[in-house]
Amino acid sequence: MTPEEYQSRSLYEQLQPGDRVEVVHGVTVGSSATWNTTTVGQVMRRERRRHGLHFRRNPDDKVYSDVLILSRDDGELTTVTMDEFTRLRKLS
Repeated sequence: MTPEEYQSRSLYEQLQPGDRVEVVHGVTVGSSATWNTTTVGQVMRRERRRHGLHFRRNPDDKVYSDVLILSRDDGELTTVTMDEFTRLRKLS
């Protein structure tokens, strides 16, 4: 785990509803390009969600992702999945 991943993981575990955060996601486009996009908002809650994103998995396999539910400045609710390409920063 890189220092940035460790810092994002530690901060994620400390977040409380009402905290304001900036999340920078790395989005892979095609086979080699990566775009960064930034989401800023207030934490509504954090969850661990079960999903089935993997192709041809055994039905008994349980796959989970950590997610943040954020309220953006315009009132829109958005869900951000935390992964090794996500950078999290708490704003004051």
